[in-house]
Amino acid sequence: MKQRNISEFLDKIKENPYKEIVVKAPHCGYVEFVVTQKGVPVSGPEGKYKEKPGTLLAYIVRENNKKPIFALENGAISEIFPLKNKEFVQAGTPLLKIRHYLTKQEVIDLILQKTLYLVKAQEKGKYYFVPEIDKKIGTKGCQSVLLRPGEEILILNVMKREKYISYEGPKGLIYAIYFKQGQTLDCGDILFGVCPQEDLESIKEVIVKVQSEWEEVRIG
Repeated sequence: MKQRNISEFLDKIKENPYKEIVVKAPHCGYVEFVVTQKGVPVSGPEGKYKEKPGTLLAYIVRENNKKPIFALENGAISEIFPLKNKEFVQAGTPLLKIRHYLTKQEVIDLILQKTLYLVKAQEKGKYYFVPEIDKKIGTKGCQSVLLRPGEEILILNVMKREKYISYEGPKGLIYAIYFKQGQTLDCGDILFGVCPQEDLESIKEVIVKVQSEWEEVRIG
C-alpha cells in the first residue's frame, strides 16, 4: 500500500477513533445490572497477567448462582439495552455497549494489518517458527528475517503430528509477529505480517506520525 493510501486510512480512523463493544449474556439467566447509566467510565482487566478483573457491569443469576460480567476494555458505557432488572435473558442477549477509544498501539496494529501481507493459521493447532528463523528472531529481531516464496518457515503441530509450512507470499521482511512459539491458534488467526523492503520506510514514517500525533482519550 502506498504512503498516500496509508495516510488516507489513518484519516478515516481519526474520524471515528473508537470501537463499540457489545457485552452479551454468557448464558441464560436473570440479569441484574450493576452499571445502570450511560456515560459511566469502565476499566478493563489490569495486572501483568490481566489477573485483576475489569469493572463489574452486571450479574447473570442462574439456579441461585451469580455469574459476574466484567468489562474487557477501557471506555465508557454508550448504550444500555432495554431490559428490565432481573429479566430473564437467553445466552447471547446484548446487555450493554462500551465505547472504547483506540490507543496508539491499537491504531498502529490496524495500520499494519491493513498494509502488511498477513500470514494466517491454516488450521487449528500449535505453531512454531522453524529453528533457524526462531534463532534469528531471538538474536536480531523479526525485521532481520527476509522471506522468499517457497521457503519453509513454520511447523504446525496437530495431534502430535508435525507439518512443515512454506511461505507463499511476496519477498519481504517479517515486520510484526502476533503469536508466541507453541501457541494454539484457530484457523484464520494471524501469525505474522510481512513487509516488502521497498515499503518499509513509508510504513515506519506513518507509525512515527501516529506515535507523535495520536491523542489518546482518557475517560474517568
